[in-house]
Amino acid sequence: MGLWLAAPDFFKARQLLSLATATSPVLVAAMGVSMVILCRQIDISIGSQFALCSVFVGLAAQRGGGPGELLALAMGVGGLMGAVNGALVAGVGLPSIVVTLATMVTWRESLRWWREGEFVRDLPETFQWFGAAQSSGQWMVIGAGVSVLGGMVWFTQFCSGGRFIYAVGSDPEAARLAGIRPRMVTFLVFVAAGAFTGLAASLNAVRFTDVDPKTGTGLEMQAIAAVVVGGVAVSGGRGRVLGVFAGVLLLACIGPGLVFLNLPPQWERAIQGGIILLAVASDGFSARTGHRNAISGGKHHA
Repeated sequence: MGLWLAAPDFFKARQLLSLATATSPVLVAAMGVSMVILCRQIDISIGSQFALCSVFVGLAAQRGGGPGELLALAMGVGGLMGAVNGALVAGVGLPSIVVTLATMVTWRESLRWWREGEFVRDLPETFQWFGAAQSSGQWMVIGAGVSVLGGMVWFTQFCSGGRFIYAVGSDPEAARLAGIRPRMVTFLVFVAAGAFTGLAASLNAVRFTDVDPKTGTGLEMQAIAAVVVGGVAVSGGRGRVLGVFAGVLLLACIGPGLVFLNLPPQWERAIQGGIILLAVASDGFSARTGHRNAISGGKHHA
């Protein structure tokens, strides 16, 4: 409401369309991160995955790859990087925060050594906006993001695979005794998160005439923040992916909102961090309150 009163130009149709287009890739990446966190894991390597997938897509576009081929390539490369994370976490049993921190640095430094900061340029006209006009291309990017959101809502609420993720995130041992394979679920969740990151990279790359190898910096912060703010518990097993959509929209408005309010853009990260702390603290308080109520209810029943 304050933003509406202080900067009404922020809510013009053109500005909102541009914001929705820029936010759609973040939404897709956040959908993958939400599965990882629901499974009681974390993935902070998605920014580096995003950059690597973007460069692969740009290079393939230079060679005349079609939209379908480029999407498949990006999702395949992302899924492969996610499989590396999943194998180390689920197969070897290493902590996901350590594994994804290591792969985050590995992918980013490998890309820096490979490209030496060089952009992927001279992309064909058929690449930008999938070869359509900008207005049509923007709606295609937004439509892809909304479709992924709808598919994730359906998957987590009505498919057994979604219930498996919640079960593993709530209690891996109980899930195992119920016939679920926690390690396999964890592995597949990381693969899916990588594939979603590759798709997000493609949707972002078509917005520009070249590909920056430094793209995706800070994406892990945005995605994790959106998931936590959207109500997904960092302890796993609780939360709805539909809430992640609200989290993405809230965080997406911070940067442009600061510009319209003539405030330093450097405050964006600080505000995001503060929102994450509030969301985590609120979740922790709710969990402790529920636990105490359950104990008191049990004693009263006894």
